[in-house]
Amino acid sequence: MDNERFAGKTALVTGGSSGMGLATARRLLDEGADVVITGRDAGRLERAAKELDAGDRVLAVAGDAASPADLDALMATIADRHGRLDVLFANAGVGTFKRAADITEADFDHTVGVNLKGVFFTVQKAVPLLPRGGAVVINASWTTNRGLPLASVYSATKAAAHNLARTFAAELADRGVRVNSVSPGYIDTPMYPEAALPAEEAAALRARVAAGRFGRPEEVAAAVAFLASADASYVNAQDLVIDGGLVAAAA
Repeated sequence: MDNERFAGKTALVTGGSSGMGLATARRLLDEGADVVITGRDAGRLERAAKELDAGDRVLAVAGDAASPADLDALMATIADRHGRLDVLFANAGVGTFKRAADITEADFDHTVGVNLKGVFFTVQKAVPLLPRGGAVVINASWTTNRGLPLASVYSATKAAAHNLARTFAAELADRGVRVNSVSPGYIDTPMYPEAALPAEEAAALRARVAAGRFGRPEEVAAAVAFLASADASYVNAQDLVIDGGLVAAAA
């Protein structure tokens, strides 16, 4: 890729070992950034770093996004290695999909811990490293716009993540840091693989989307790169829905 929008910049992608996180890490590397990826599974993370094949321009740091102590260690590593952080994609997320009556306290705590607590403290602890002109993108979800059965806790945490983007945008305005969110629809990722769905279910889901297909992680990555770049210098406190028309267009 000829575009060098992120040359000389450092980016952090949480949940960077697969799916949208890995695709975004690759996009940012292709556009010139040094990239730090994180995830809980050290083995998967190391394999992702090898797949990215960017030498010392990519750094894998294992840790739990829901652990403030792990986040402190992560930020200290970034400070030691790069001295600053220009782009943050707060992408790490989990989903427990059950009827509300079947959600356990452990399910609730795990989902809230990663999707809300993790996002909040990731941004909070990154702030001291973000210079004027820095950008944060938070991964929310199309479910912030429509009710979805079996997704009560997941959807609530993603609505909270969406709100955090707006709140942080207001709070960090005096630092010159922009904060936006993306809300992906049905994206073909290891967390939600189209090929693993029964054929009839996959066809029914595609039929709800005006584009007639699942999205690709690379399509989300392109949107994140735009929001994090100077091309979006006057875009702040916004949510970009990347769903092929799932929410707003009748197929």
